[in-house]
Amino acid sequence: MKKYKIEAFENLVSAFQELPSIGKKSAIRMAYNIVMEDSFAGMKLAHAIEEGVNNIQRCKKCHNMSEDELCFICSDEFRDTSTLCIVQSAKDIITIEESGQYKGIYYIVTQLSDLDEYHLRDAVKGVEEVIFAFPPSLATDTMILYIEDKLANKEICFSKIAQGVPTGVELDNIDVVSLTRAMESRVKI
Repeated sequence: MKKYKIEAFENLVSAFQELPSIGKKSAIRMAYNIVMEDSFAGMKLAHAIEEGVNNIQRCKKCHNMSEDELCFICSDEFRDTSTLCIVQSAKDIITIEESGQYKGIYYIVTQLSDLDEYHLRDAVKGVEEVIFAFPPSLATDTMILYIEDKLANKEICFSKIAQGVPTGVELDNIDVVSLTRAMESRVKI
């Protein structure tokens, strides 16, 4: 018996599966929707992907996503340049910006091996406080210590975002590291 296979469809499913958090079932649903139910959405998606790949680059100052040499945050003269929030990815900047709570500038450090010390020193000119907004892990703790050491000769206050138990989550659903940090960072009431 011959196996039912359409190569173009299989290639589309495979391409979707290469994206983060897309499993085979989701990839099949998306591919089917694009080719059989809404081909206009498929063409719109293809165009948006092409536009994004061709036009989005890294900001020369902070490494955020940008269509220009400097991102919209680095070119905003009304941002608070005395606070610098160091994050691991441009996705983190999007999340923090959606909260509307932070008005400073950013710098992205994905991993220590990518860190350009001269570029970092240039990024902290005029900065009074560096806020680390990393997910808790030994690797990020090491990165924080390394960056603090490299900037030790600067008059900069270092802080990191609070970590611990999220609102509305039962303690039995919290990982041990988060629970430990929450206990260590407890506040008096």
